[in-house]
Amino acid sequence: MMREFEIERQFDIKIESIKPNKGVYQLKTNKGVRCLKKISYGTQKLLFVYGAKEHLYNNGFKNIDRYYLNTEGKAYALVNEDIYTLSEWIEGRECDFYNDEDLILATKALANFHIASKGYEPSENSKLKSDLGRWPHLMEKRIKSFDKMKEMVRKKKNHKGEFDLSYIKSVDYYKTLGKKALEILGDSNYYNLCKDTEEEKSFCHHDFTYHNIILGEDNSVSVIDFDYCKRELRTFDLANFMIKVLKRREWDFDIAKAIIDNYNEVSPLREDEYKVLYAFLIFPQRYWRICNRYYYNEVNWVQNTFNKKMEELIAEQDKFEVFMKSFKEYFEIN
Repeated sequence: MMREFEIERQFDIKIESIKPNKGVYQLKTNKGVRCLKKISYGTQKLLFVYGAKEHLYNNGFKNIDRYYLNTEGKAYALVNEDIYTLSEWIEGRECDFYNDEDLILATKALANFHIASKGYEPSENSKLKSDLGRWPHLMEKRIKSFDKMKEMVRKKKNHKGEFDLSYIKSVDYYKTLGKKALEILGDSNYYNLCKDTEEEKSFCHHDFTYHNIILGEDNSVSVIDFDYCKRELRTFDLANFMIKVLKRREWDFDIAKAIIDNYNEVSPLREDEYKVLYAFLIFPQRYWRICNRYYYNEVNWVQNTFNKKMEELIAEQDKFEVFMKSFKEYFEIN
């Protein structure tokens, strides 16, 4: 555990109690409840995140876990080489993706977030985080990695596990989906949209999911955990959010339509954004991620967790197909 007195000294607080909570610490202090978090990246990246939050706040998007500055005016404390941030502890409940009213509130918050993000100029000494223009390359790389993983399974000869067998059976389907997504993206206005986003200097949250969307008593929506925020097309955030919702909602097209309609009410999508959104929705990012985690030991889940996640993904193929067909027809994507 970190040296508490260092945190107290650097942030000029008195800690009354510490409670671990989902990867962060809830601190009761003489100045109220705070969230203490150990950061896994460097201070330059943190400056980008800090600046992004301040930018949102100054643009009227105030329901965020803003950082407190330390006694030297920095957004972090250094304790034995470790970097810690201190932010407001946002009270409320996590967004419920099975609740339509929660979804509408979250969607509108996302649209307002994107509007407020425009015009962000990161400070000189921060490290610019950007994925603009990178997706064709990322997709290609991930499609290729499917073959590399296939090769890894092939080399296992006799001791193939349940996951390996599922992988061999399913990989061609997802590789085809990946190629299709890449083709759609290549045929879209992707690079021009990236250019426009670059010019408007906006950014994305990049992890807009239920546990980062906190609902208060009065239906207020707060957005927390900006660790992954970066310059990116807003359709990426939207697609990511939709996938996280839809996998829980049986790929119900009406839910997707409701999300898009509510987003459009706040900040209408351009006609050429739908094709890019479609490409992001089709790309088998979740499949790639779970396989990548499995074959490159990125996450220490037990074997069974991997198998279960793989089964769930494969089980939704038919619903997903129907969904993509409806999406394509409804939004007239050619």
